[in-house]
Amino acid sequence: MTHNPDDLIMLFNDLFRESFRTILVRGGDEPEYLPVDESDGLARVVFARGFFASALHEIAHWCIAGEYRRTLYDFGYWYCPDGRTPAQQKAFEQAEIKPQAMEWVFSVAAGSRFNISVDNLSGDGAADERAFRRQVRSQAERYLSQGLPDRAQLFFDSLAHFYGTQGRIHQTWKTERERIAPAGPELKQQGLH
Repeated sequence: MTHNPDDLIMLFNDLFRESFRTILVRGGDEPEYLPVDESDGLARVVFARGFFASALHEIAHWCIAGEYRRTLYDFGYWYCPDGRTPAQQKAFEQAEIKPQAMEWVFSVAAGSRFNISVDNLSGDGAADERAFRRQVRSQAERYLSQGLPDRAQLFFDSLAHFYGTQGRIHQTWKTERERIAPAGPELKQQGLH
């Protein structure tokens, strides 16, 4: 299956351009969120270098951001670049659980490959990669069983319809969750495998 980021731009913009005055656009090296520009009245979710996965990740951040956060540059969050200290990395991982879980669920709906990112290649790596993977997996499971926030659900449904994955999402999820974050004994005891 071909995964062209232009398809994500079309789907996102069709859903949210009018209702939320927000568009998805291809960017340069770094992703960013630009709140409403007075010249055209549109906010911009900018994803890095035309990467499909970057677009899904930035859309996840936008879907999580509340009304106030969507008025702030980059939703008002800090970003500490690659090379973080262990304490900074731990804070980064906590902030990334929901966006990465949502990106993962979007990837399943699109039939694309998802990879966990600790985004700290020139630092000490993950604070606790196994725990981070388990937390992202648990959050993704909650999204799939309890539903996504409204905007995320609209986008998820649009992806599943566009890519024709509606009938196989749960089977794909079973395969993907074991590839990304195999169930350890604690998840098996809780019945989350």
